[in-house]
Amino acid sequence: MDKSTFIGRRWELSAARKALSRTRLLTLTGPGGVGKTRLALRLADNLRNKYRDGVEVIELATLETGELLEPAVAEALGLRGVHPDPMGLLVEHLSNRRMLLVLDNCEHLDMLCAHFVERLLHATPRLRVLVTSRHSLGVHGEQVLPVPPLSVPGPVQVLHGGQALHEEAQAGPRTPSRTVREAARHDSVRLFVERAAHVVPGFSLNAGNLACVVRLVRRLEGIPLAIELAAARLRTLSLEELAYELDRRFDVLATGGPMALPRHQTLRATIQWSFRLCSPEERRLWARLSMFAGGVDLDTAETVCAGEGIDPADMLDLLAGLVDKSVLYRGGLGFRMLESLRAYGCEQLTPAERQWLRRRFVGHYRELTETHRTDQLVSDQLDRYLALRQELPNIRVALQACLNEPALAPLGLGTASAMWCFWVLAGALTEGRYWIERGLELVPEPARARATALWADSMLALRQGDLDAAMPLLEDCRALAGRSGNEDLVPYAVRTAGVAACTAGDTRRGLALLRESLALHRSLNDMDGLMFNLYFAAAYGSTEDPGLAAEFGEELLALSESHHALVSRAYAQFALGVARWNLGDYEQAEALLTSAARFTGEIDDRWCLTQCLEVLAWIAGAREEHERAAELLGAAHALWQAAGASPERLCYHAAWHERCTRQARHALGKPAFTSAFRHGAKLGVDRAVTYAIRPPEAQPELRHSS
Repeated sequence: MDKSTFIGRRWELSAARKALSRTRLLTLTGPGGVGKTRLALRLADNLRNKYRDGVEVIELATLETGELLEPAVAEALGLRGVHPDPMGLLVEHLSNRRMLLVLDNCEHLDMLCAHFVERLLHATPRLRVLVTSRHSLGVHGEQVLPVPPLSVPGPVQVLHGGQALHEEAQAGPRTPSRTVREAARHDSVRLFVERAAHVVPGFSLNAGNLACVVRLVRRLEGIPLAIELAAARLRTLSLEELAYELDRRFDVLATGGPMALPRHQTLRATIQWSFRLCSPEERRLWARLSMFAGGVDLDTAETVCAGEGIDPADMLDLLAGLVDKSVLYRGGLGFRMLESLRAYGCEQLTPAERQWLRRRFVGHYRELTETHRTDQLVSDQLDRYLALRQELPNIRVALQACLNEPALAPLGLGTASAMWCFWVLAGALTEGRYWIERGLELVPEPARARATALWADSMLALRQGDLDAAMPLLEDCRALAGRSGNEDLVPYAVRTAGVAACTAGDTRRGLALLRESLALHRSLNDMDGLMFNLYFAAAYGSTEDPGLAAEFGEELLALSESHHALVSRAYAQFALGVARWNLGDYEQAEALLTSAARFTGEIDDRWCLTQCLEVLAWIAGAREEHERAAELLGAAHALWQAAGASPERLCYHAAWHERCTRQARHALGKPAFTSAFRHGAKLGVDRAVTYAIRPPEAQPELRHSS
């Protein structure tokens, strides 16, 4: 199914545009399958130039729990980092922006979404919000625009000679060509004809098939999803057979009820009819694929869904069959399903099959997160990270399933803990803590899995600056790590304690703990643990003992390069760059930092990139390029702000940040400094990276552009 195709809706688009000029909250409502999402996406595309700060579309259908709504929206807006209050971060980021925020598929989050939107609009006076939902939010000031089905023509009867005529036209017969032309003006007919032409090349509307096509779209009440499902059946049925089958099916459903089925029943009846026309194996696969919120590829479908009536060798043909029937469409991981079809498929699972499938699903994603750990010194670090980002909607389903079934809770805790480094790189610290802490509540036994989860959770808390939460977790972790069988976890507990001490301002004690954990990692030949230890020791030690910090950074860089670990290499370059700066080696520091900035900009790692821009500003200031320093400080400031972080809260940044700012302001004067700083803050990520990695003389147009 081609979700990008858009037909008609001129009146709705015009009405929505007018409504958004008068209201700050517009909700598009309507039953499933009526086309709310497509209308919202087209509207968003049409309005991009109307909003100075752009239009952002955020898909909420794959979000499993409302507690993650705020951090998920923040992450979707690129606000990744260490902020403990996602709502506060969103308000700060959006407070002065003229933009349109589109929240798609809100109905399953119910009142949580309403409360979120109400708070956001109250605190951000220039923001406008467009929502799609099956019902209104009920928020003060909300304007609701019901999205109706596509327009359908009046009834048509077939006269002698094959000519078609509107039944209600009493003034005399019309020519077939005129009737065809009139019917083709209706969006439901245009959609059916377009979809039919995809299935039967050369299909077009004519006098011979007009009555049949009109009968079909009227029977389906102009509901786009129902029309698409019906058109897909032309692969195996003639147009006349298709109309007959639908008539027969709907006549049975309407027996004993009103003459016309309500629209939500019309769609359900069409889905049910389409389901029953599938082969038994296709039905089973449809139902089982409903578990996948983020789509599925062939290998995963075989791993999770094969067996119990589905031969793995038939999987590709079954997937292709469901694509042909418009049940699946290609996108994302490979194959995806619209929410209405997912919901129906989920209903078809028997309790026994649901339990069997859930365990397979959870087991698969537990294994996937373990084999795709991003905290390991491997050559495919970046590929692992990108794969986890793509699979995140499905991982959320697996984690929620573990919370719902106590027997699966240990698997969920292991899954969330194995992803601790992913949560950091993705800037999804709040979400990571949510899943780990829910798992810790369900797995109180003092086992190895709990000890691992405790240090992972404490590390995430420390990245958010939440010492109060991190310290009790860390104490429990150290107690469990000291037990028999968990000795290899001791270096991780000691390392985290070192980071905690540095975060609290006791750098001397923190570095002593980091050196202790380094020795422990070396004694165990734990290269993965050693990698992170070297990074923290190099970064936090850069101001205390820059010579020793540089040694740690050099070792980490050599280790990363020998393993072709690109993400670790960028962090090594940053840490070594800071140490080189503190040693006065500006040229080497700049070379390291520009390389790291280029790479982290490409992969959208905002945390490392922000720190690189910060230190590059100091280097510019040391060379008395104060305007460049101010612009880089501004560019870094925008990213620090988006991350909810600050250079003043990191001991290896604070003093130099203050000194660079003071010197640039003194050299330029306050007005010029402010102008350059603001210009840098408005560059955006891509232009900031371009500016940072090129010498000033190569980019005058960038430095002085508006």
